[in-house]
Formats: sequence, C-alpha cells, structure tokens
Amino acid sequence: MTMSIRGAAALVTGAVLTASLLLAAPAVADEAVVSTAPPAVTGTAQLEQTLTAQPGTWTPGDVSFSYQWLRNGAPVGTDSPANTTRALSDVADVGTTYAVRVTGTRPGAAPVSVTSAPTGPVAKGTFASTRPPSITGSPKYGRKLTGRTGSFSRRADLDYRWLRDGRPIGGAKGRHHRVRSADVGHRITFRVKASRPGFSTVTAVSQARTATNLRSVRKTVTYSVRTRGSVSASVATFKRLAQETYDDPRGWRAMGVRFKRVSSGGDFTLWLSQASKVPSFSSACSTTYSCRVGRNVVINETRWQRATPAWDDRDGTLRDYRHMVVNHETGHWFGRGHVSCGGKGQKAPVMQQQSKGLKGCSINPWPKSNELHAPRYGW
Repeated sequence: MTMSIRGAAALVTGAVLTASLLLAAPAVADEAVVSTAPPAVTGTAQLEQTLTAQPGTWTPGDVSFSYQWLRNGAPVGTDSPANTTRALSDVADVGTTYAVRVTGTRPGAAPVSVTSAPTGPVAKGTFASTRPPSITGSPKYGRKLTGRTGSFSRRADLDYRWLRDGRPIGGAKGRHHRVRSADVGHRITFRVKASRPGFSTVTAVSQARTATNLRSVRKTVTYSVRTRGSVSASVATFKRLAQETYDDPRGWRAMGVRFKRVSSGGDFTLWLSQASKVPSFSSACSTTYSCRVGRNVVINETRWQRATPAWDDRDGTLRDYRHMVVNHETGHWFGRGHVSCGGKGQKAPVMQQQSKGLKGCSINPWPKSNELHAPRYGW
C-alpha cells in the first residue's frame, strides 16, 4: 500500500514530538523513608539484664535499620545493624537511662533517624541469701556467742550486727558477742548485711536465741519493804530500783536466787530508814551508814539519796551506789562478812566496805565470781 506524502510527514512529526517529550520529562524519584511508629526499648532496666531495640514501623517495606544506643543521651558502643541488644553489665549503668536511635535507609532515599523514649533509671542488681546466718554458743549471761555468716549467691562485703529484740546492741558489731545483763530475758539475733557495688544490699538474720541468767532458779527468796522514821525519798522508786538490783544477772541472781517482793513478812525485810533511826535496829548500827540486823536489811536514806564522799571521790554514779548498797547489805543477810580489796587496780568485792573507801580497788556494785557461792540460809 502506498502512503501519501502528507501521511508520512504526519507520522514523522508525531515520532519526533514523542521523543522530545520523553527527553524533556524528569526521572521518577525513589519513595522516601518514613517512620510511622517510633522505636522502643523493651526489657528490664536493671543491672545484669538485657535491653532490646524494637525498630518501630516504617514505610516503604524495604527499609533497612541500624541501631545506636544512648546512655543519658550520649552514644555508647557502635551504630550497627547488629546492635539490637544492650547488656547492662557495667556498674556505671546503674542510675542512668537508655534509649535507642534507629536509622532507616533504602537505596536512593535520604536516611531518617528516630530516637525512642528513654527507659527509667537502671536499677541495682540483686542477689540473695542462700543459707541464713546462725548462732552457736550458750546464751547464758556472761557466755560468748558466735555468729556464723551463712552464704550468699554472690561474693560480697559482709557487715555484722547483734540485735536485741530486733534492735542493734550498742557496740556489738563483730562475729562474737558476750551476753550482757541487759540481754537476759530478750531475744538475741545475729544480722549479716551483704553489700556489693551496683547491687542492692541483702540482709539476713539468724533465728533468735533467748538470753538467760547464768543459773536457773534454785531458790526463791521473799522479802517485804518497809520504812522507818521520816522518809522523803520516793518509796515506790525505792521498791522498783531494789527489785531491779535483785533481778539483775550480775547480782545475787547469778547464784540461782530469785527475789520476790511480798506485801508483808517474807524471808527478810528491806528497810528504807531515816538516818537518825538506823541505830534503833541495833547499837552496832550508826546514823552514817546502812546496816543489817538479823532479818532486817536496812538502807540509810541519806546514803540512798547521796551515796558517800568516798564513792563520789571516785566518780561513782548514784545508781551504781544504790546497786552496791542493796547487794552489800543483802549479802550480809546471806551470811557474807566483810572482805578486803584483793589488790590495787582490781575490782572491789561487793562485800568490801566501799562506802568508806576503795583501798586501791575500783568501784564495783556487783558480787565477784568468788562471792557467788551458796548462802547458808535454807540451802
């Protein structure tokens, strides 16, 4: 078939125009990288735990990712596609926050970086007591207890403390504790605190041991309290303090004697007497000091209130004097006589006349061990 000159020309013109349009049109750009949901950090923010980066949601679907961890906002480690986890193994991590910066890329498109919300502060690590502490030794007054530390799941620095009814005993911080008078009748425990840098302190406590007197009760002695003359001191306080002296494990209670106050009578009478009335018990007694006559244990009120010059000269306390004078005069009722200082610098025996002077001994309100033999009355 024969094409006309006009038709051929039109065909050529169209082809040229199409080619021109194709050459003039710009290239189609690659689709941009877009984050549609932000990245996040999962896992527990605690020492020895691991955090994991979640990239979030991106478009289009062929975006590739790299991860940069930030500690307190500053980069740590490398920015890498493999860097999806962060092990919290450094003690320096404790108290810091972590976030992850995710960078999305695809060929021909500009990279886009988005940072997650930070974690809370990294918490201290934890470990545990695997075997509790324990106590060995006798819990009797004056005896030594030893604390065994038990064991922990981690090596740690250990701190020891002895407790009385759950409260720290002053100065009792080592592995050994000698049972004190204040411990008797109370629950004694041994506490171990284990500490390690970057970890929470672990506290473990032994089972309780109840501290007891050196000897169980072998005999109960009854006594009543009376006054003679004009007494200005509080009789109620006198009764209370005298009973404290009798109950104290450092005193005659260490012989196994229990003292029980009764309303009248009893094995002996404990008197609080006006000083001028003390000789009324016996001509052998004076207005200056306390005395014992038969079943009467007589405490001179002036001495009870003021102690003595010899005692004060040695800086003795009034409370210790009151312990001493009750123990001394009650010791006479037990059949004890006066004894002398055993040697310069030694503790005075309680049966020494400490009200008059120490003779080189030091003040001591309590019976010494060699004075704690069984009394002659009723034994």
